[in-house]
Order: sequence, then structure tokens, then C-alpha cells
Amino acid sequence: MAQDKKNKSALHVQGGIEQPSSLNEDMIKNLKNRKAEKLSVDDYLNGILSGNRMILSKAITLIESSKKEHQILAQEIIEKCLPHSGKSFRLGITGVPGVGKSTFIESLGMYLIGLEKKIAVLAIDPSSQRSKGSILGDKTRMEDLANNPNAFIRPSASAGSLGGVARKTKESIILCEAAGFDTIFVETVGVGQSETAVASMVDFFLLLMLAGAGDELQGIKRGIMEMADAILINKAEGDNLRKAQIARVQYESALHLFPPTPSGWTPLVQTCSALHHKGIDDVWKMIENYLQLVKANEYFESNRQNQSVQIMQETINQRLADDFHQNKEIKKYLEKLRRDILDQKISSYIAAQQLLEKYNDLLKNE
Repeated sequence: MAQDKKNKSALHVQGGIEQPSSLNEDMIKNLKNRKAEKLSVDDYLNGILSGNRMILSKAITLIESSKKEHQILAQEIIEKCLPHSGKSFRLGITGVPGVGKSTFIESLGMYLIGLEKKIAVLAIDPSSQRSKGSILGDKTRMEDLANNPNAFIRPSASAGSLGGVARKTKESIILCEAAGFDTIFVETVGVGQSETAVASMVDFFLLLMLAGAGDELQGIKRGIMEMADAILINKAEGDNLRKAQIARVQYESALHLFPPTPSGWTPLVQTCSALHHKGIDDVWKMIENYLQLVKANEYFESNRQNQSVQIMQETINQRLADDFHQNKEIKKYLEKLRRDILDQKISSYIAAQQLLEKYNDLLKNE
């Protein structure tokens, strides 16, 4: 009787049909298989040459990775892509925060897509020096361009590298060119003296400015202005139009004080409103005039060759630095000398000298 009451209890659960899992097991299995699947160098090459964006993105991720095995694979991919690169126009774009770089890139990019060009945007986002995290928000700021099949946007973290330019941007340019993109935009974090890193990887360097930005920027303007092939005053609209026109005259006067450029091109100053798509066609006509000049006087090709030599030198310096800091013996000795410096037992200069001597000894004994 007691057993019957137990069975009739309201808490008793009748056996029913087994409920299916709330997770899609087949999809999880497919994702795991994809993750486990390793692409070969030829797989990457064929995917990039066919314009496969997913494979292009994966290849750029390999380039940006600090893992040794990823770097080896990335260099093999780059080597295979090199014969298919070099045929694009590379435009560097920089400017003070809030000048409207992303809006300008989207406006010019959509204009060029209308001219049947394929656009790749390598947008360098600022990284936190503490957490190494970055915003990577350019895809949301360039919504129309990001959704266009003839455009590819790749935001990358600068990771504190020189001038806010990601270490591997130059290699990413090669992959984008091999993928068929004929116009490459390199958007930098902002304005600083180390923006020479940008100028060393592009064909045309465009500086975006605001009217009435104030004298607080004068300390960094000159160095950047000397490198710029053109200065573009954005947001020339509404009540700001007259200010932009006055600023144009002022910048034109300032440019006359600078020495002649090695390209033979006289830097120009123009105004535009990227938000309202005004003056964008004039900007592109100016760039076309520049290209016509530098290709005729052969500066375009010599500049590309000089950039290649500079890339080699920078790669050597970076590889030596990486090898030095990744050496286990150096790491131990570095920590000891760091403590000695803090305890004021040794100077920073002597410590550096001892580290280099230690490294040279290790190389001799290998």
C-alpha cells in the first residue's frame, strides 16, 4: 500500500520520449573538423589567387601570429604570392583622431568601386600598451564598404609597433594584391613623427586635416607635411566651409617653404566633404595626375625598389631582435641584469653591452 502511494505521488515523473539536445551536434562536429583541418601552402595560394576571402583572412592571421610554426608557413605563402603581387596602387592615409579617416576611405572606396576597381583596406587600430587589446571597429564604421563584394576590410591591431603600423602590414599588402585587389588603402592610427613607417610602404601618402585644428598640433605637423604628397582638409561643409578654404590657403603657403620632393611632384592641398561625397572625384583626379608623373619619370618603380630594400633591412633587424629576446640564456641573464640595474649595481649601458657580448658568445659556440 505504501508502495502504491509512492508511485501515485505528484512528484513522480513518468518515463517519456527522450528530448533532443538543444545543440546542433552536426554543426559542432563540422566546426571541429574544420578547425582540425590544416591547409597546405598550395591550398592557401590557390584560395588567395581565386579571391577566397576566408582563406585570405586566414593567411593574414598567420602573418600576424607570433608562433614560429605559423611564421614559417606564412613566409612560404608570401613567397608563393610574390610573383602575383606588385600590380596595385597603394595609398597611405593618416590624420589626427576625429578627422574622418574611415568616412573618407569609405567615400573614396565606393567611388572607386563605381570605376570597377577592387579595394582592400588594411586599417590599423590602436592597441592598448597594457592589455594589447584593440577596438578593431573599422568594419562597423565602413558599413557600405564592408558589405560590398568588391571590397575587403582587414582591421589589425598595431600592438604598439612603430607609427601605429602593424608589423606585418607590408606582407598583408602582398597577399591582397595576389588576391586581385588593385587598390590598397593603409589607414594608420593617427599622426606622429614615426609615420615614416607608412610612407615606406605606399605609393601616395595622403594627410587628412581639419580646419581650425589649433596651434597645439604645430609640433607634429611639419614632419608629416614634409612626407605628404597631398593634404586634404576634410569636413568642408556648412558653416565649416569658409574655415576649410582659409586653411587651404594657409597650408599651401606652408608647403612652399619645404624643399622639392624626390618624386618631382609638388604636393597639393584640397578640400572635401567625405560625409557628403563632395570633392572625392577631384581627389582621385589628383592622384591619377601624380601617378602619371611618377611613372613617366620612373620614380614610381625606383621608389618601389627602395621600399623592397628597406623591408629587407627592417626584416633583418626584427629577426635579430626576436632571436635575441627569445634566447633562453639571454632571458635569464637579462633578468639578472635588470635586477642589478634596479639595485644600481650596474649602468644601463654596461648592462646592454654585456648582454650583446653574451649573445655573441652564444652564437660562436653554436
